Amino acid sequence: MTYSSSLAIGRSRAMGRNKNVTPYRTEVKRIGPVSNTILLVVLTCLLGLLYLSQVTKTNAYGFEINDLQSRHTSLETEYAELELNAARLQSVDRVKNSGVAQGLVPVQPQGVVQ
Repeated sequence: MTYSSSLAIGRSRAMGRNKNVTPYRTEVKRIGPVSNTILLVVLTCLLGLLYLSQVTKTNAYGFEINDLQSRHTSLETEYAELELNAARLQSVDRVKNSGVAQGLVPVQPQGVVQ
C-alpha cells in the first residue's frame, strides 16, 4: 500500500454522508491588552476633538450674538435721541403757530435799573 492510498483510506472512513471534512476551531480571537488600551486612547482623543469643535462653534456664535446685541442697544439709543430731537423741532414750530403765541406782544426794554 502506498502513502497516497493510505491517506485515501483514512479519509474514506472519516468521510461519511453529510459530514464536514475540515475541522473548525472554537477558539475566539480577542484583542490584546495593549491593543485595547491604544484603541481606547484613540477613541478618547476623537471624542475630545469632537467636543472641542462643538465648543468652539458655540463660542463663535456667542461672539456674534454679543456683537448683534450691542449693535441693537446702540441703535435703540440712537432712535430714542432722534425721536427727542424730532419732538423738540416740532415743538418750536407748534409754539410759533399756536393761538396763544400769536396774541403775545413783543416787549422792548424801556430802561436800565441802576
